[in-house]
Amino acid sequence: MGKTKIVKKEDAAEVKKAANAAAKRRMDTGILNIQSTFNNTKIVLADPKGNTLTWATSGSLGFKGAKKGTPFAAAKIAEVLADKAIAMGMKEVAVVVKGVGSGRESAIRTFISKGINIAAIKDATPVPHNGCKPKKPRRV
Repeated sequence: MGKTKIVKKEDAAEVKKAANAAAKRRMDTGILNIQSTFNNTKIVLADPKGNTLTWATSGSLGFKGAKKGTPFAAAKIAEVLADKAIAMGMKEVAVVVKGVGSGRESAIRTFISKGINIAAIKDATPVPHNGCKPKKPRRV
């Protein structure tokens, strides 16, 4: 049917190496940026200054097409990042949510279930203040 991904020994070593490099940084607190659209979910874990520590998207985990925008995909991304955050020693994150997709809430719930405290949740979804001029009506 579809193509199956064959994990080579080099790929597995690369993933392990990246996890070890992330674990060397020790952080107590951080910022979790969640960008959730209808088509995809991106999650970035940053230090308190805003410098990126690690990130993941639903596409990077192997989801394709319409499945990338699902709450399940967002939960899986958050699970991966929560494990990396725990390896760094992170105990508390402030969450900044952007977008109107379905993965917003499930990503936050996954972080809570992994034992990381949520200090604050901020919604930074851009809202137009009477923005662009709408299209003219279609003439048939």
